[in-house]
Amino acid sequence: MSDVLKNLEPRELWNNFADLNSVPRASKKEERVIAFAVQFGKKLGLETYEDETGNVIIKKPGSKGMEKRDVIALQSHLDMVHQKNADTNFDFDQEGIKMLVDGDWVKAEGTTLGADNGIGVAAIMALLASKDIAHPPLEALFTIDEETGMTGAMGLKGGLLDAKYMLNLDTEDDRELCIGCAGGIDVTGEGTYPEGNTPAGAKAFKVAVKGLTGGHSGMEIHLGRGNANKLMNRLLFSAAAKFAIRIAEIDGGGLRNAIPRESFSIVTVPAGQVADFQDFVNSIANVYKEEHQTTDPDIAVVFEPNDEPSGVMAAEFQYKFLRAIYGVQNGIYRMSPDIKDLVQTSNNLARILVKDGAFTIMCLTRSSVDSEKTDLAQALQATLELTGAKVKLTGGYPGWAPKPSSEIVKLMSGLYEELYQEKPHVNACHAGLECGILGTNYPDMEMISFGPNIRGAHSPDETVQVSSVQKFWGFLKETLERV
Repeated sequence: MSDVLKNLEPRELWNNFADLNSVPRASKKEERVIAFAVQFGKKLGLETYEDETGNVIIKKPGSKGMEKRDVIALQSHLDMVHQKNADTNFDFDQEGIKMLVDGDWVKAEGTTLGADNGIGVAAIMALLASKDIAHPPLEALFTIDEETGMTGAMGLKGGLLDAKYMLNLDTEDDRELCIGCAGGIDVTGEGTYPEGNTPAGAKAFKVAVKGLTGGHSGMEIHLGRGNANKLMNRLLFSAAAKFAIRIAEIDGGGLRNAIPRESFSIVTVPAGQVADFQDFVNSIANVYKEEHQTTDPDIAVVFEPNDEPSGVMAAEFQYKFLRAIYGVQNGIYRMSPDIKDLVQTSNNLARILVKDGAFTIMCLTRSSVDSEKTDLAQALQATLELTGAKVKLTGGYPGWAPKPSSEIVKLMSGLYEELYQEKPHVNACHAGLECGILGTNYPDMEMISFGPNIRGAHSPDETVQVSSVQKFWGFLKETLERV
């Protein structure tokens, strides 16, 4: 066990979390964590199976007296989002996550923590290894690639699981029982642009929009946090209207499911306009700080001299490109008219890369209504095609339709109220949980999702609350005894 976690309870769960976090497990690079999960199951002498996609299934008979109860599937995903602060020196492909305890919270040193969905994985591992926890027959399903495509869930074939109920351990508020979620689709625009020579006598600058809060592009899209890609484009658009700037590079954002925290650009400015340009950047920095003082208190816009670039974007294309990005929908598109406070449809402008005559624009569009998801994706496609980009809509996955009257929802709602003397929040979420996909091959399986308090998922600010993990663990064990 990691020394920093050795005094945390429940020890069996935190021990597994520490072991898991020592294994690099980026989405689409899960070979090591798959082997880790397979070895774990086999070492326990349990039936362990890796399917052709890479998902791992481990089956455990029911404890004494509960052998003939309905089978319960416990599901979490093995991969995690790899994000770090720009000034953090860390190799996700080689190093284990460096954790620390801060009061009632566990976090990482300048990187994502992996509590999403590592706490769920660790809890399932603890149940598989337990000798004294009452439970019905269990089927542990560890899926891969949830964060960047849900290919694990999509690749799981029917007939491998016998469970009547599935407990998905992948939500981030311990007061909530999630019974529905949004579907999603990746929108990607790629193209080339004409380049010209760097204007004679121009000065080059590197401009940065950074220090934003970021976060989960589904669960936290409603919080109004700044998107570094949109803010950078706003700056460049406004600057281009005042000065003869030319864009050489743009590099903003990262993963589709993370709200962009940073964006960097290299621009040239005529020598005679440098002083006014610097005043302009300082003024827009103040505007951004004022607008985002609540959501992004550490936002900063900075610039510094840069080496002269080898070429710049042609002026005519620059005009079209900045306007197209300005027109890309970002954030909430529509709230649900049926479920209070639920985001129904949104888009995250996740990634912009412009360099050496080529550009890439990446979005993740989410909706709990498939037709509306398609409509917004097509609107984005039409906007990006105005730049001449070739736009692909890929990786689509369905939402999960709520069934509030199902047996598992009734049981767990009543149990929560009994244990904690308050009603749980039974709702749907705007994240892309795997339940909707898994349900296509297991349509009769009743599903529900829950988990401990996790904040800042998909960002280096990710934390998980120790006392909430204890609450989650107790609720999970009691559910298995009662179901």
